[in-house]
This record gives sequence, structure tokens and C-alpha cells, in this order.
Amino acid sequence: MNQTQIDELRAQSVPAFQHLIDGKHVPASDGQVMDIISPIDGQVLTTTAKGTKTDMDAAIASARAAFEDGRWAGQPPAARKKVMLKWADLIEANALELAVLGVRDNGTEIGMALKAEPGSAAATIRYYAEALDKVYGEVAPTSSDVLGMIHKEPVGVVGAIIPWNFPMMIGAWKLGPALAMGNSVVLKPAETASLSLMRMCDLALEAGLPSGVLNAVTGEGAVVGETLGLSMDVDVLVFTGSGGTGRRLMEYAARSNMKRVYLELGGKSPNIIFADAPNLDEAAKVAAGGIFRNAGQVCVAGSRLLVEASIHDEFVAAVAKAAEGMRVGDPLKVDTHIGAVNSEIQLNANLGFVETAKSEGGHVVTGGERILKETGGYYMAPTIVTGVDQNATLAQKEVFGPVLGVTPFTSDAEAIQIANSTVYGLAGGVWTSNLSRAHRMIRGVRTGVMHVNTYGGPDVTVPLGGVGQSGNGADKSLHAIDKYVNLKTAWIKL
Repeated sequence: MNQTQIDELRAQSVPAFQHLIDGKHVPASDGQVMDIISPIDGQVLTTTAKGTKTDMDAAIASARAAFEDGRWAGQPPAARKKVMLKWADLIEANALELAVLGVRDNGTEIGMALKAEPGSAAATIRYYAEALDKVYGEVAPTSSDVLGMIHKEPVGVVGAIIPWNFPMMIGAWKLGPALAMGNSVVLKPAETASLSLMRMCDLALEAGLPSGVLNAVTGEGAVVGETLGLSMDVDVLVFTGSGGTGRRLMEYAARSNMKRVYLELGGKSPNIIFADAPNLDEAAKVAAGGIFRNAGQVCVAGSRLLVEASIHDEFVAAVAKAAEGMRVGDPLKVDTHIGAVNSEIQLNANLGFVETAKSEGGHVVTGGERILKETGGYYMAPTIVTGVDQNATLAQKEVFGPVLGVTPFTSDAEAIQIANSTVYGLAGGVWTSNLSRAHRMIRGVRTGVMHVNTYGGPDVTVPLGGVGQSGNGADKSLHAIDKYVNLKTAWIKL
């Protein structure tokens, strides 16, 4: 990663973006656009089409036509694999350009963005490309005069609504298995971070994906997102984002064609530190990174720190030292550890959580304020709040910002009880040298992912899915394919 190359890419103007419908870039049907504000400096970066119901209906119709005529679903698996592998290669070849564009759009620090966005997206697309011709049907055990067969068929049209924190990575989690299985897809990117994902779609066409198989419409969720959710021609809806939006999407499914809806929603993930952790200094550094990287805008962020009471003060001091050593600033500088908050609205919400935490008895150890305001960008100091009761707002509500709440515990049972005291269940972590305790925590904490003596890092080979109000279904791994296929039984009398 070369700072000069990054600066050269930053200096380039960003063209206006339009919808991608039936293989063509088209403006909104009424000509309206949305300003894209860069969180780096608060300035308008470019514009993108502000989608209408008409636009989304056109994209869905394009996807439906592409599916019905078999231009993609009807291709042999080897042919689909060839296109997807070329797509992954193109993402890799354009990785720095994509990463810089994404950082200018959403504020993630470039070191994380390069790996987590184009790097992860290419790996995910390649993974499902290699998997697609290894998905077999089944032959049932029947009597000798009957042949029972189970076919796996594409579901049809998939609607995918992608968040702003990691649009390429999370987009690939949906696009990879959906396209691998022969489906057509309609994407609705986030209003505040769509540019790198839209560029990734262009690369899919360059790789040979037929027109109409992948469509993307930018715009407001209340307009184009609702149209996607209510469509009678969308067979499966996948979404990563807030619980409130997830509920609305389930309502839309019920009001329309009862389409399947898979949701990856919020988290309030506990990171549990026992006194017998193998390396408390390492645990403190990882705990800081696990909540403060990408300004805390990570679904699985370890936003609740549960610390054994006997080491509470010592460990909090170590995490604070690690946090204060992380450089917050321009996310396109290679020495930046923490970039910008995605928007001014999100920044103000983060600061509101800190004020609420103080009013509920919490003590701010470090941070708690907006910084670098003179840049015009949206930056917040990494914040640690101690004295957070398990029922406090900071322990119960997802902040989605660089704010860490700390709660002490005195026993394994209490740690599990506190960990399970929210409506969420997306991720968690435990630090201990006791193997039996580690397994008790894995079994006891209700969550989709549990880290042991680390936090973060699971790759595409393992699933990510939540329990409780963190959602349903799974992204990543071969298990994600199940969302995008229908099972069909053939019962044949011989």
C-alpha cells in the first residue's frame, strides 16, 4: 500500500453514478439525484441517481426476464464458474481504486478497507465460484420400484439490501452464493455508501455476467427499498442492517408474496475477559481494536467489555492506553488507525449515547467527544465508559460507533448471565487459559459466533448468523447457499 498512489486516486474527481438496469447505466426516471457527502471532510463527493418506484420496478422486471429466459441460470455450472472467477480477478486487479473510492464514500481507514472490502469481496466471489459445481442433488433411499430424487434449483429473483459500513464485503456475501446458484439479483445499496459496490457491479458485467442478471438501484429505503420488499416478483429478500428496517421487510413480505426474508441485524456483542487470560496485554489491544476499528461501525464489534472484577481497573487502564494510542484521522492516510464516522447523523447519535450513559451513572474513562471538527469531517474519539449496569441503555442498545461499555463480573455464571441479558446474539468473545471454561462459555453464551482468545478474523469458510433479534439465516460458508436454492422432489415410479 503506497501513500503516493492513494493520494493520486484521492485527487481524481468522482463521476456521477447512475442505476444499473438491464446492463445499462440509467438516470432516475424523474431525473433526480442525491448528493454523496464524504465523511472525511463533509463535502459533496459526487451524486448518484435518486431512485423511484418506477426505477426499482424496471430493475426487478429486468432480473425476472433474465431469470426466466435462462441466460444465466441455464448456463452450465462450469460457464458460471468461469465468469465469477474472472470477476474476482477484476476486483483484485482494481483493489486499490475500489478501496480508495469506498473510503471517500464511507470513511473506513484505508488499511482496513483494502483488506475487508475488495480483498474480502474477491475471496468471497472466488469461494462461491469454486463451490458452485460441487452442489449436488440427492437420491433418496426408497423401495426398488421407486426412484426418489431431490433437486436443488435457483429460487429466481433475489433482492439484496446492503449497509454502508462494508458494502463490498457484505455485498459479496449475498451476491456470491446467489449468483453462483443461478439466480438473478437486484441490489439496493445504502444511501450513504454505494459507490464501490456499484463499481463492483460494473466489473461483473466486464467479466461476462449477462445483462439483467445483476441490477442495482440507488435511492432512499422508504422508496426503492420498500418497492423491493413489496414486489410480487422478488422470491427472496436478504438484508444486513438495523432491526427496525428488518421488521419492516418482514411486514412487506407478509403483505406481498410471502417471500423468504433473511436478516443479519444488530449486535451488542460481549467480550468476556477472565483473570486467567493467557496474555492480558494482548487481550487489551485486541479488545480496543475489536470495538474502535472502523470507528466502531462493525456488526460484530465487541461493544460490551465484561471484565472479571479482580482485574477490572488494571484491564480497563490497559484498554484505555491502547485506545489512546490509536490515531484517529484522515482515513486515506496509511498511518491512521481509526477513520471517520459515516455521517453527521450517526456521529450525533453516538454522542447522544455517551450523554445518556453519563446520566445513567456511567463514567467516561477516555474520549466521549467529537474531534477534528475543523476538518469538516465526522470524527469521534474512541470512548470507554465504566460502571455500565447490564440494564443500562449503553448495555442494551446498539450504538454502532466507537463507544465501549464496561461491566464487571465475579463468576462464570454471572458472566454468562450478563452476556445473555440483551435481545441480541450476533457475536461474542472469551479470554481464558481454562479449556473447560472456554467450552462452557461457547455453549452458554447465546450467539452466532464466539471467539476464544481473539476477537475477529473468521473467514468465508465459516458462517456468520445471529440468534434472537440479531437475525436469521447465515452469510458466508457453504451454508449460505441454502438461502438461494429451492428443494424439489422428483418421485418416479419405475
